[in-house]
Amino acid sequence: METISLPEPKTKGKISVEESLFKRRSHRKFISENLKIDEISQLLWAAYGRNKYCKVVPSAGAIHPYEIYVNLSNGNSDGLSDGLYIYESSMHAISKVADENKSELLYYACLQQDCVRNAKAIIILAVNYEKIKARYGNRGIMYAHFEAGHIAQNVCLQAEALNLGSVCIGAFNEKEIDNTLNLQNLKVIYMICVGKIYSHFDIF
Repeated sequence: METISLPEPKTKGKISVEESLFKRRSHRKFISENLKIDEISQLLWAAYGRNKYCKVVPSAGAIHPYEIYVNLSNGNSDGLSDGLYIYESSMHAISKVADENKSELLYYACLQQDCVRNAKAIIILAVNYEKIKARYGNRGIMYAHFEAGHIAQNVCLQAEALNLGSVCIGAFNEKEIDNTLNLQNLKVIYMICVGKIYSHFDIF
């Protein structure tokens, strides 16, 4: 399995948290320009990376039951070939799990939403329910869903800070997603499409 170290994440950006919140919009129209490896690095770190003390998102019991995948349709930019990768937060690296770019299959699984087909990166949140239910029983399912929201909001705010567009995707055919990604003991909960945009006013 090919593993690629990512650039160190930056902890100081060009805009404030407040400005990212003010600018945040859902963008469904992306342009064809590729993402840079440092942008992909920053997005994945914001999703599930580590800060000085722990992961960047809260988790019930600090269990962190998610695996973060990213499907890249980036035209082999910056030495990153297209395909499906898993984010290795402990090393701040990505490991390729499938050579095939899954964007077209994900497009159909996500009810033919064009933003899925056109995104340069699709960040996929996949949960291991049993990992959190082992401590909290069925309430762990609710706690896991809270965590998906934390992750997605981090990604969306980081996208704004990088002057990228993002949109969260929760409408998809679960069986088709499972068949497309073939993730063992994991359930896809949420996805975030990211890409370059024409304008922050072009939101639909």
